[in-house]
Amino acid sequence: MAAPRVVLTYSDYAALPADGRRYELHDGELSVTPAPGTRHQLVIGNLFVAFHTYVGREHRGVVFIAPTDVILSDTTIVQPDIVWVAPDRLAAISTRGIEGAPTLAIEIVSPFTGAIDRNTKKQLYARHGIAWYWLVDPEAKTVEIHQLVTGRYELRVHAAGDDVLRAEPFDLSLALASIWA
Repeated sequence: MAAPRVVLTYSDYAALPADGRRYELHDGELSVTPAPGTRHQLVIGNLFVAFHTYVGREHRGVVFIAPTDVILSDTTIVQPDIVWVAPDRLAAISTRGIEGAPTLAIEIVSPFTGAIDRNTKKQLYARHGIAWYWLVDPEAKTVEIHQLVTGRYELRVHAAGDDVLRAEPFDLSLALASIWA
């Protein structure tokens, strides 16, 4: 006889230890990954600086860097590497994190998170209405920009190497070489 599935909630999540691991809840199931590596951190830092500078200068909302809780439901709490909340969504920002869908979620793919980022999180983000989803792969030096269209993500941009990326949904050109450095 199979054991009944235990569904964790935000209160269970909030009680987890601060031990350097990344905890998330995906439809009530606990997901645990090790702390990101140094290359991951360099890429996330470079992207964050570019977006933070642009968004601040243009008054285009707020950019957050992980760990920031995105509470999509009581049983789905994620920590995208970078999150952008457009001006029309600013009310979603609370003391706990972002309550509901941000405008953009960016995941930096690592050896430990590749399958989760490309499958589980992509499906969760689409189902919860995150309008834009980026997958950034430092090893392959690629960026995929996906836009939510009728409940599914459509690939809008695939850039690689040292391409100059039109960073949708922003009016921003981003030299990929600057994020891999």
